[in-house]
Amino acid sequence: MLNIEVSQIKIIAAKEFRDRIRNRWVIAVAIIFTAFALAITYFGSAQQGEVGLRNIEVTIASLVSLVIYLIPLIALILGYDAIVGERERGSLDLLLSMPITRLELLLGKFLGLSAALASATLAGFGLVGLLLAYQIDLNALYHYAGFMVSAILLGMVFLSLAVMVSVIAKDRARASGGAISVWFLFVLVYDLLLLGVLVLSGGSFGEELFPLLLLLNPADIFRILNIFSMEDIKVFYGLATVFPTSLSSPWLLGSVMIAWIIMPLTVALWRFK
Repeated sequence: MLNIEVSQIKIIAAKEFRDRIRNRWVIAVAIIFTAFALAITYFGSAQQGEVGLRNIEVTIASLVSLVIYLIPLIALILGYDAIVGERERGSLDLLLSMPITRLELLLGKFLGLSAALASATLAGFGLVGLLLAYQIDLNALYHYAGFMVSAILLGMVFLSLAVMVSVIAKDRARASGGAISVWFLFVLVYDLLLLGVLVLSGGSFGEELFPLLLLLNPADIFRILNIFSMEDIKVFYGLATVFPTSLSSPWLLGSVMIAWIIMPLTVALWRFK
């Protein structure tokens, strides 16, 4: 049975969060999110000769495309040196000499970094949500709130992957290379490989297997979670033909995202020990 001191985890998490606040990291990322969200919301239809909010579904779909590229990269940059950085600075041995377990240290680091990223996400996209609240109905606000929650979950998934890379890597240079490789794999390469297999097979690739393979990519889960509930956008993305309704439950997809958070942390703990 695991013996966990919650107070120890809180101390480590609070320190990580304060460090990010102190170096203005949270403020910088929140400003970036706000700027991009405002630009997409009000100028996304400029090529059609229109500005301002036109359709909340189109706005969320555009923000989803932005978040899939931006949040994983920020999360990986934020967390890739969580453990290996302490090791290189010589402070890891000092931390482990204190009455704290490796699990408590890992969870404290992860939760502190997650709180920093979640704060930046809520501050950035939440400000835009407040501005939109005067122009859209309650159902649209519900969709937008769901988008923000799923964006936080996506960030936590890639923070978990970053912590795993940080534990496995022998130095910061290798950790940064590993983090960038993870970003390329899940954000750029994975879908291209699936598309290539689909094309090479002439569309005969298993209809039951393809949706399950999409669940092996947290970026795809995030996209499906936000897009599938919007009928017009779902058809535009082609999800209506490749992803079954039986797998599109927000609770199911959310549970898979949480599993994606837990699995890399489990591997990290195993390697850390």
